[in-house]
Amino acid sequence: MAGPAFATWPAWARMKALVIKELLAMLRDKKGRITLVAPPILQLVLFSFASTLAIEHADIVYLDRDGGTATAEIIQQIQGSPNFRSVTRVASEKAMENAIDEQNAVAGIYFPQGFTADLKAGHPAPIQIVYDGRRSNASQIVNAYLGQILASANISINSAGQRNQGTPPSEIVPSNAFNPNLEYMWFVLPSLIAMISAITTLSVTAQSVARERELGTFDQLMVTPLRVHEILIGKSIPPFLVGLLNSTIFIVAAVFVFEVPLRGSLVLLYGAIIFYLLSVIGVGLFISSLSKTQQQAFLGTFIFITPAVLLSGYASPIDNIPFWLERISLANPVRHFIVIVQGVFLKAMPLMEVLANTVPLIIISIFTLSAAAWLFRHRME
Repeated sequence: MAGPAFATWPAWARMKALVIKELLAMLRDKKGRITLVAPPILQLVLFSFASTLAIEHADIVYLDRDGGTATAEIIQQIQGSPNFRSVTRVASEKAMENAIDEQNAVAGIYFPQGFTADLKAGHPAPIQIVYDGRRSNASQIVNAYLGQILASANISINSAGQRNQGTPPSEIVPSNAFNPNLEYMWFVLPSLIAMISAITTLSVTAQSVARERELGTFDQLMVTPLRVHEILIGKSIPPFLVGLLNSTIFIVAAVFVFEVPLRGSLVLLYGAIIFYLLSVIGVGLFISSLSKTQQQAFLGTFIFITPAVLLSGYASPIDNIPFWLERISLANPVRHFIVIVQGVFLKAMPLMEVLANTVPLIIISIFTLSAAAWLFRHRME
C-alpha cells in the first residue's frame, strides 16, 4: 500500500484503501465478526427485560385493626393492581416486621382501629406504611403506586359517604402524556439505542490505533502517503458503519419486536444519529491516540462510558444531580441524544427541537475530532 503508485492515487482512493484495510481487520476472523453484532443484541435483550424501572411482582403485607369497609376497599384495590404479586394479611405487628425483615415483603401497611369511622367523618385517618429500606429504589416505586391507590380509594370512600346528601361521587382520571400506560419499555428501548450504540462504536474506535501500535503496524501506516486527516477519516468510517448498523437493529427491534411507537421523523432521527456517532468516534479516536496497547484503550473506554451513562439522564433525572455535575454533563453526547431519540419516538419531536439538541452533538463532534487529530499529529512528530 505504501508503494510509489499508491502515492499518486487521489485522496479518496487512498482513504478507500485504508477503510477496506480496517474493515478486513475487523472482519478477518469469525469471532471478530460475531463480537460486532452479538454483544449489542444480547445487551438489547438483557437490558430490555432486566433493566426495568417498573415493579410488577411486589409482595405486600397488611395488618387490619379496623375491619371496616374503608380498609376492605383499599385492600381490594391493591389486590387488583398488576404491580403487586401478593397482598397478605398478618395477625400482628411482629409478623409484619418479620415479613419485611426476611424480605418476604417490600412493604407493610398498618390500618389503625377506627380508621373507617374517622375517614367517613372527615377526620384525619393516617395509615402507617413500613418499607424495606434495603431496597430503596423498589420502596420508592411501591410508595408511588400505593399513594395513587390510597388517594383513589379515599376519594371513592368519601364520595360514597356523601351520596345520601345528594352529592355525586367524584372520580380522578389520571393521564400521562406521551406514554399513557407508563410502559417502561417505551422509556428503556429508546435510551438503549443511545447507550449501546455508544458502547459499541466507542469500543471499536478506541481499539483501532492502539491495535496498530500493539501489532507493530503503526510505523508502517506512518510511512504511507496518507495524511493525518485521511488516516482519521479512514479509521472513522468502519466504526461509523458498525454504529449505524447497530442503531438500525435497535430501531427495528424497538418498533417491530417490542412495539414501541415511532411517532416522529425517521429522517430526523438518522440525521441526529450521524452527528451522535461522530461525537462518540471523536472520543474513541482521542482515547486510541493516547493508548499504546489495546488494554489501555479498553480501560479508557470504560472510564468514559461509565460516567457518560450515569450523567445521561437514563438512571436518574439530570435535575437531581448537583449543579456542577449538570454543567459537566453538557459535554456528554449520550445526554443530548437520549433527549432526541426519546422525543422522536414518543412525542414526534419537531425539527427545531431536534436541531436544538443536535447542535451540542455537532459542537462535541468538532471538538473531539479536532482534539484527536491534534493528538494524532503530535504523536507522529
